[in-house]
Amino acid sequence: MPTRILNKSWLIKSIFFISAFVILVIGGTTYKKIEDLSQSSALLTKTYKTNVELEKIFSHLKDAETGQQGFIITNDPIYLEPYHTGRENINYSFAELKVLGSDNTTLQNNLKELNILIDKRMEYFEKAFRFSSVGNYEDQNFNENFSNGKKLMDTIRVKIKGMIDSENQLLNKRQQTYDSDLKLTPMFLYMVLLLSLVLMFLTYSKIISDLKKIKSANEQLEIFKESTEQSEIIGKQGNWIWDIEESTFIYSDNLYRLLGEEPQSFKPTLDNFLNFVHPEDLEKFRKDIDRMMTYADLSFIHYRIVQKNGATKHFKACAKLHKNVDGKKQLLGITTDITDEIEHFKTLEERNLELERNNKELSAFNYVASHDLQEPLRKIQTFLSRFEDKEASKLSDSGVLYVDRIKNAATRMRMLIDDLLQFSRTNKADKAFEVADINTLLENAKLDLAESITDENAIIASNHIPSIKVIPFQIQQLFSNLITNSLKYKSNDRTPEIRITYSKVIASEEPRILRPKKPYYHKIKFSDNGIGFDNKYAENIFVLFNRLHNKHEYSGTGIGLSICKKIVENHQGFIFANGKPNIGATFTIYLPFL
Repeated sequence: MPTRILNKSWLIKSIFFISAFVILVIGGTTYKKIEDLSQSSALLTKTYKTNVELEKIFSHLKDAETGQQGFIITNDPIYLEPYHTGRENINYSFAELKVLGSDNTTLQNNLKELNILIDKRMEYFEKAFRFSSVGNYEDQNFNENFSNGKKLMDTIRVKIKGMIDSENQLLNKRQQTYDSDLKLTPMFLYMVLLLSLVLMFLTYSKIISDLKKIKSANEQLEIFKESTEQSEIIGKQGNWIWDIEESTFIYSDNLYRLLGEEPQSFKPTLDNFLNFVHPEDLEKFRKDIDRMMTYADLSFIHYRIVQKNGATKHFKACAKLHKNVDGKKQLLGITTDITDEIEHFKTLEERNLELERNNKELSAFNYVASHDLQEPLRKIQTFLSRFEDKEASKLSDSGVLYVDRIKNAATRMRMLIDDLLQFSRTNKADKAFEVADINTLLENAKLDLAESITDENAIIASNHIPSIKVIPFQIQQLFSNLITNSLKYKSNDRTPEIRITYSKVIASEEPRILRPKKPYYHKIKFSDNGIGFDNKYAENIFVLFNRLHNKHEYSGTGIGLSICKKIVENHQGFIFANGKPNIGATFTIYLPFL
């Protein structure tokens, strides 16, 4: 069951789309991880630059303060250069910090406060500078502005330090996030790579497996194709395909051969095929084809074709509608050369006519045998009887012997004619089967032979036999012949005993029944205690006119058991004989359940 599910096309397609979706999800997730890693890296860089710019601002302020102090001490204007460049650099750093902190509200607020402090510090520096430039170092305003500037510088230092500490905390947090992303990303990428390799391996394995199956299927198809082509040649068949939508034909190679042409020697079109159809069948063939194209169906049609060498062939064709994998309708047809069948049928008809003539002759023979032949025989026996009555006293011993021989010969002639008539009637085909009481038929046979049975003091015992569908008069004749046979070949040392038994059997369990036509059979056995026979003659005793004993020892014509065999065969049954010299004989009959 799992193998069947895996071989379903919809499941393979589903697995393919799921795999594609998984790969897309993996790709998107990988891109997101890389993007997060890039953002973490960018945030680290931004935080680091922010700290650097804050350090620069403080450094520029210190440079400005150092330049101020140098000017105050030396009153040399060259010391004012650090002040001016520091101020300008501070502005550059502030501009850079505004860009770096554009998405950081806390940093923006701190920058505003720091800017105010720096502006105020610069204001104190300007005031102190004005007094120092004229040498009023003892002036109270100078001292006050210088002192306030120094205090404010300490405040700025604390403020910057706080901002740097805040940024360092943010830096540490981002560093942890970055480290975490940096650790997880390779692992994730490794897992993605591993999963991709697994998918690739599974896909590769599936492709290799499918390729092997396809290769094996192709080999089988090649073998099947060769087998089909050979079957077409042997069976004298050709295949063709009509594409309904495109109205095109495809002919197999053997269809060309059936037409007497080389394979693919002309374009497979309807018009080209019509060139081979017998002129007398052409109109009917066109109507059949028009009906085929209208209803997309072709039941069995028969027509003739004429090959280029002038040979006429009889064809039979049919077709069935089929949809290919693309959903296009096609008509798959097969054409068979039935020329041999037609010829065989004609031969069979001739033989049937001959057989019918022979049957008529046989009927005439039966009439002659039953009337014309028996009439002279009756006259011979009548005149012979009169001759005995009037002239017997005048005959010599040799004459009496000759008369007895003539009488015996005439009696045997009458028996032979009667048995032949009985055998010929058994061969007739008009057999009426009906359900009959077999026990009654057996009793009727015993009544017919009552005189012989009484004369021999014979004992006939039988168990109950159910009703069977048979030809009643033939079964009665069968029983009569078998009883007669047992009485004829009785032993002189004991009273004749005939035992008749019945049983229902399964054909497959009876080794003597070869190629049974029915699964169940009625088994009827006739066993006697007569002289028996050597079992090597078990088959020969059913042959017409065959006798195991001299005609002077036992009377008979050798036809009785042949009639028995013919009756059983008329019932599609079997009869077997089994004998033991001086012990007895057994005849086993198998009649099928009808």
